[in-house]
Amino acid sequence: MTRFADVTAGTELPVVSYPVTRLSLVKYCGASGDFNVIHWNERIARSVGLPNVIAHGMFTMAQAGRYVTDWAGDAGALVEFGVRFSAMVVVPDDDTGATIEVSGKVLEKLADNKVTVDIVAKADGTKVLTRARATVRLP
Repeated sequence: MTRFADVTAGTELPVVSYPVTRLSLVKYCGASGDFNVIHWNERIARSVGLPNVIAHGMFTMAQAGRYVTDWAGDAGALVEFGVRFSAMVVVPDDDTGATIEVSGKVLEKLADNKVTVDIVAKADGTKVLTRARATVRLP
């Protein structure tokens, strides 16, 4: 568990990789209720001009949120969280799929044991989220 006293503005968080496979997208379809075929059917995805099946934007955002709550050590520590979607996570139908790499940096320490964390999420070297920021209350 990360403690408020142990971080300062500028503290770098380690990079964590999250695998994304077709199976994880199908599971997310069921969990979210978003069964849009571009998230599981390559033929349809390509027919509408996509390079392949793509991950749900909210799936990608969830990985960034998971990154912050894992770092904080408590899912309930997340006070505020927002992102903008900037690129697609393309998920090929192979044994590897795609990988979302997430890193972060503490921007500032706030009152009431809160910190603001700037988050960077990339897939295949491209930023897939911009303006990704979280406010977390640490013990």
